[in-house]
Amino acid sequence: MSEAIELHAADPGWPAAFEAERALILPCFITPPRLLEHMGSTAIPGLPAKPVIDIIALVDDLDTARAAILALEATGYSYWAANPDTTKLYLAKGLPPAPRRTHHLHIHDDADEVRRHLMFRDHLRANPQVRDAYFDLKRDLASRFRDDREAYSKLKTDFIDALVLSLGGPARKVPWNR
Repeated sequence: MSEAIELHAADPGWPAAFEAERALILPCFITPPRLLEHMGSTAIPGLPAKPVIDIIALVDDLDTARAAILALEATGYSYWAANPDTTKLYLAKGLPPAPRRTHHLHIHDDADEVRRHLMFRDHLRANPQVRDAYFDLKRDLASRFRDDREAYSKLKTDFIDALVLSLGGPARKVPWNR
């Protein structure tokens, strides 16, 4: 898939945008998620990012969570049924014909995978030098792979995986295969 990578200055409104979205999507679940958190670059103060709010949910099991898909779609999300990563449910808001993506929702039933994402987020929040190194990487990748979202994401993932492992976190269970 080709989608231009454009990093925007950090927006102090991103946390409020997450909270508004959280209030919108929580009622879609018959069984509330055990955890629903803001993750990704927009969850890290001071970090420039693509202006997409990433949300991660931890549920007891994916089959039960599937019951929320229709309600989530009614709020503007699109469910990616053909996602090659069958370890999670993935939905996006703002797909064409909308002008741009605005939200990604990642629903997991694997607590270790959720922990990986939150460890990374929390480490960058607490360590501005690491946050800045990550931004330097993102800026370089956005320049080199402006029209190759998959290459940009893959190389960011390598950085994330190495950092999480260095912190004693769990290894990625699903290899990058896209």
